[in-house]
Amino acid sequence: MATSDPLPTTVTDALGRPMGSLRVSVTDRCNLRCRYCMPEEEYAWLSSTDILSFDELTTVASAFTELGVDKIRLTGGEPLLRPGLDELIGKLATDERITDIALTTNGILLSGKASGLREAGLGRVTVSLDTLDAARFRELSRRGTHDAALAGIATAAEVFGSLKIDTVVMRGFNDDELVDLIEYGKTVSAEVRFIEYMDVGGATGWTEQQVYSRARIIEDLTAHYGHVTPLAKHDTAPADQFALPDGTVFGIISSTTQPFCGACDRSRLTADGMWLRCLYARTGTDLRGPLRRGADRDELAALIADIWRRRRDQGAVHRLDDDSRTVFVGLENLKRDPHLEMHTRGG
Repeated sequence: MATSDPLPTTVTDALGRPMGSLRVSVTDRCNLRCRYCMPEEEYAWLSSTDILSFDELTTVASAFTELGVDKIRLTGGEPLLRPGLDELIGKLATDERITDIALTTNGILLSGKASGLREAGLGRVTVSLDTLDAARFRELSRRGTHDAALAGIATAAEVFGSLKIDTVVMRGFNDDELVDLIEYGKTVSAEVRFIEYMDVGGATGWTEQQVYSRARIIEDLTAHYGHVTPLAKHDTAPADQFALPDGTVFGIISSTTQPFCGACDRSRLTADGMWLRCLYARTGTDLRGPLRRGADRDELAALIADIWRRRRDQGAVHRLDDDSRTVFVGLENLKRDPHLEMHTRGG
């Protein structure tokens, strides 16, 4: 984008929340079948003809940066399954309004691609890793690629200097690995972030009993390390940060028990151009249609701004207030609308 473009217009929603971060899913496909995300045997996939090209994704992203978005996170599915991802990163990097381009990946393909992604303009990497035990990894993901994930983390640490590791904590499965994961993080210059198990999208096996809460995580780490210090929050990132007595920093994303909706400045774009204003949203706005009918960046920005100004979404707060909380979306509804799936909307 030309550097002579005017400064972006700050757009706030009905609750005063600005736009800040856009999560862009580049594919709905994944090379794992994690039981908390993709527990079923069969799925309805997005049509390849509907998937936005890199040029289309860049145009849509520029409409968002016109409105104040300055952080882009590439997700999936597994984003490294999309061929030529470094090309998209290079295109996004030409937009000087974007101050941060990040990637969330399961790490399996990262070893062979990290250097090229870095050279293209990728600034940060987050790797999802739920266990350090290979047998548990296979049980959870139904794939035997644990070594490849660890190799990807090691390469990311070398190429980027540091990274984040995201771990979904599930009671009775991996809640006994909190300390091990933090100690592993120290060896690869990674900040570990523990995520409460969420009842979103395709989590058709979710139960409240499986949630290992923020309070329990802090309790366990305090018992092992000593006093855990909360750190001041200076951004709208989903994780709250804490420090151990030796200075090691870790994070907790507590969307299930302590939602942070009041400060949420992020939205999501699926690979086929569906824009979602909340992780718990049941519907979104099709941006592919207007784009392919000839809408330019400014027209898309006007559409996005109008909808964002009316946004009142606080999905996690509303779920917390639900006394009969069970699975968010039933299997039959998931089969009818793949946009409800977490592997489609990018988490």
